[in-house]
Amino acid sequence: MKILALDLGTSSVRGLVLDGDARPVPGALARRGVVVTVDEQGAGTLDARHYLACLAECLDELHGQGWLDGVELVATSAQWHSVVPLGPDGEPLGPVLTWLDTRAEPPATATGPADPHAFHQRTGTWWHRCYWSVRLPWLRAQTGSRVARFAGLVEYVLARLLIEAPMSMSQASGTGLLDLRTLDWDAEACALAEIRGSDLPELAPRDWQGRLSAECARRWPALAQARWVPPLGDGAASNVGSGCVDPSRAAVTVGTSSAVRLLQRMPAYTDLTVLPHQLWRYRVDHDHVVTGAAYSSGGNLFAWAERELRLPTGAALDEALALLPPGGGRPASIRFGGDRPPGSDPAGLGELRGLGFGTTAVEMLAGLMRGVCEQVVDDLTVLESTVDQPVEVVLGGGAMAASPWWRETFATVLAPRQVRFGRHPEIGATGAALVAVGRIADAVVVADIGRTDDQASTTTT
Repeated sequence: MKILALDLGTSSVRGLVLDGDARPVPGALARRGVVVTVDEQGAGTLDARHYLACLAECLDELHGQGWLDGVELVATSAQWHSVVPLGPDGEPLGPVLTWLDTRAEPPATATGPADPHAFHQRTGTWWHRCYWSVRLPWLRAQTGSRVARFAGLVEYVLARLLIEAPMSMSQASGTGLLDLRTLDWDAEACALAEIRGSDLPELAPRDWQGRLSAECARRWPALAQARWVPPLGDGAASNVGSGCVDPSRAAVTVGTSSAVRLLQRMPAYTDLTVLPHQLWRYRVDHDHVVTGAAYSSGGNLFAWAERELRLPTGAALDEALALLPPGGGRPASIRFGGDRPPGSDPAGLGELRGLGFGTTAVEMLAGLMRGVCEQVVDDLTVLESTVDQPVEVVLGGGAMAASPWWRETFATVLAPRQVRFGRHPEIGATGAALVAVGRIADAVVVADIGRTDDQASTTTT
């Protein structure tokens, strides 16, 4: 069996073909970069139509090269928390708000959940600008009465490709409006969002499978009979792709942003364990959840430094970093993008300190990279308290594959825990595929977990 895995991220759209063991077929990869529009007021938006066009170009490329022949299943890993207002024709009335957007504020007359603790336990989230409970009233006020309904970016994109595109439980949990136990929209969260059920996407049942529309099947005939399964939130997919599928192993992933997460079996309709106040919880599927914390800073800091600091490139940068001890560099505050929930500080709070005329660009970069490592420590300790044991940490994501120095710095900062490295380069797409074929337990083998000092590739890969 061949699997088409789509990775609908914040900075790129990727499509890759996997074999029946969820391993990438060499050469069967198409990628398009996308641009997030940001400004000093806290915007972080994408153009939905352009994003759809990028995905279509990826499918065109794979189809034109024959890679889609024989594909039976399509699995998708997609960014959590995005939202776009749609008109009666289903077309966007404005840009997509990504997780980066910090502009939404609650209505002046709103008071929030009656019992914030109970709300947090039910939904796994807070009344916060990252979630639809705050975003939807703000978006409607910005857009006006023309809004017919709201959708996430992945629902908008798939609705243009498939006969129907309901929202998966994994994506719905990222809205902050889903009751994680009952798998239905939470009445209080919907009231805070000032919406009715018809304003939201339909929820996908456990065994939902989609098919391409007739128009799209003519464009990509090799996918005409392929089954599409419900999309996974990117964090959930990354945990599986990293091989972190039980409470003994936590995933720390660094892509555009970064996160620390623990996956556990918690079937729907059963009581969930108590969720610590500073952590969120989302659904992987009907039977599993991920608990953790996410941060606005990750590989985007490296991208900023590469653009602004005139760094050496490739092997020269690796060699310059290697001259510094793990965790070396200038002190830094990495809050460039503001707080992810439950924090609420705005973007623009980043700092580099202790600079002198002898300070090098590489030392400044190293300080930023160390800051990404340090932000994880406290939340990882809280995660460990939920399972009453220390955990092994597996580093994953493109930024980890690219930088041996960064991996070693994580190992230094997170000591005395054992810190290892998932060498598999496409953890999101692979994780989504493993869940799609019911092989979560095989994720440890597929992840190819090794030592942090493995030489994966040069820093700028």
